[in-house]
Amino acid sequence: MLNPWRLRLLSQLDSLGTVRAVAQAAHLSASSVSQQLAVLEAETRTQLLERTGRRVRLTPAGLMLARRARAILDQMDSVEVELRGLGEEPVGLVRLGAFQSAIHSLCVPAVMRLAQTHPHLDVELVELEPHESMPALRVGDADIIITTTDFVEHPLGSDVDIVPLATDPIVLVLPPDRAVRGPADLAAYADEPWAFDMPKSYMANLATRLCRESGFEPRVVCRFSNYLMTLQHVEAGLSITLLPGLAVDPRYRVVTRALANPVTRTITAVVRRGAPPRAAVNLVLEELRRIRELSVDPRLSTTFEA
Repeated sequence: MLNPWRLRLLSQLDSLGTVRAVAQAAHLSASSVSQQLAVLEAETRTQLLERTGRRVRLTPAGLMLARRARAILDQMDSVEVELRGLGEEPVGLVRLGAFQSAIHSLCVPAVMRLAQTHPHLDVELVELEPHESMPALRVGDADIIITTTDFVEHPLGSDVDIVPLATDPIVLVLPPDRAVRGPADLAAYADEPWAFDMPKSYMANLATRLCRESGFEPRVVCRFSNYLMTLQHVEAGLSITLLPGLAVDPRYRVVTRALANPVTRTITAVVRRGAPPRAAVNLVLEELRRIRELSVDPRLSTTFEA
């Protein structure tokens, strides 16, 4: 009898690459993960891992089982939900991962509405940046993710289905005393202090690329993983920044300017292709598509698709 928990660890090893990464994702020690994978090998009577020094990699048999494990776990989740909700409204747990600016503008309103209309549906909301969300989706730690198709460093593969939600402009954000009309030429801000997102994140990579394309290396004076902290820093006159339009909270006294060379990001919901259909997941997707009901700051030219 295959143990679902150990199958999940094997599937995570296929997606994340190292025992250490699996341990962090599962909140276990690396030795515990190794022990459980060894037990799985004994249960299957098959060599699933090849050990080279301190690293391990999947054997062909291990790779096959890891890929099949994802489908097995999806099917088990689906059966459990069907049994609980047979003949009733959609029920169960839906794990929704989203990047920071989408949480308050898209996800929280959707979850609030679903809590009122479907009280037996549980939505677990987790903040995941684009470089984190795809691995989480592939290993089953998320059922739906909100991400962008424009993060070229982490392209979406053929193993997922994409539901377009919105397009969102990238804007220059300035202190309140810097109001200037018209689109912004980034080259004019080459000597300014900049606030950036954390390294390797979508916005950090994009902002660096846009500054370099404008002919300068930005002088980064701070890095925040929280957009509200970034807005507070800009509001205080300590820096300027580039942010997605949805991230600009109107509670902060800042000025936004469109870019002379416009840049937008496409916001999408993504699910695993081939996962058994679940009424609860489909319901959350449909609610996310109701984003036209959201109040959008009139300073921003955010547009939404049907």
